[in-house]
Formats: sequence, structure tokens, C-alpha cells
Amino acid sequence: MSVRDALRRAPMVNDVPGLRLLKVGDGWDVVRTSAEIGLLALAYLRCIGTSVGPVLYDRPNGRLYYAVPTGTATSWDDLPVRHLSTNSWLVAPGLELLDDWFGGWCELPDDDTLTDTEALRAALQHPYVATTLEAVR
Repeated sequence: MSVRDALRRAPMVNDVPGLRLLKVGDGWDVVRTSAEIGLLALAYLRCIGTSVGPVLYDRPNGRLYYAVPTGTATSWDDLPVRHLSTNSWLVAPGLELLDDWFGGWCELPDDDTLTDTEALRAALQHPYVATTLEAVR
């Protein structure tokens, strides 16, 4: 099921209009990174023409979430990311609230496109992204 379809079916978060509770690990997983690093990686992926799946910007917490194929990002201990899969949930804006104070969807394809994990890994390891990571530390 695509993330867009999952959003249509997801329950509201505590009856807050526009916010949905998405179950992760059923068809897609999530790779979470800081917004500083994640936005640079997203710019790189767009520049090289890679198909990018859903990407959620969590503005209040300064994080970016990439939807990737289930089980493909399990051992990324060397990168500043967290892999979320089965038994994980993600609070996200629904289709009726695509961009707001919450942040919003940087990418939300109409189909079931997911970000290729190898391309994302390469983007996160790209020298200008790595340089930013060093500056943040």
C-alpha cells in the first residue's frame, strides 16, 4: 500500500484534524535523519534525477523521514539515521493538511514509489552532506 493510501486510511491523532497515525513496516519502512542532513540529501537526490518516495519534514523536531522499501535499511550504524520498521508509528499530516506549521510532505508521490535505499545512503555519504554533518557535530 502506498503512503498516500495509508494516509487516507490512517486514524486521526487524538481527534486532531489533519494529523494521522501511520503504521510503519507494512510495505514501507522509514529512515529518520536530522532536517539539516536530510534536506541536503534530498537536494542531491533531486539533482541526480533519482525517483524519491514520500519524504516528511517534521519542523518542530527538526527531522526528515524518508519512506523506503521494508527491510532495506537495517544496518546503517555508520550514518546519522534511525531506521523505523515493524511496531513503529509515525505522526504525519493527512492529505487535507499537506503543509503547515508541522512541516509537511516534501515529496508525496501519487503512486507507490519509495526512495531507493542505496541512492539515499550514497546521498547521505556525499561529501557536501558529510561536511555539514561534521560542522553540526
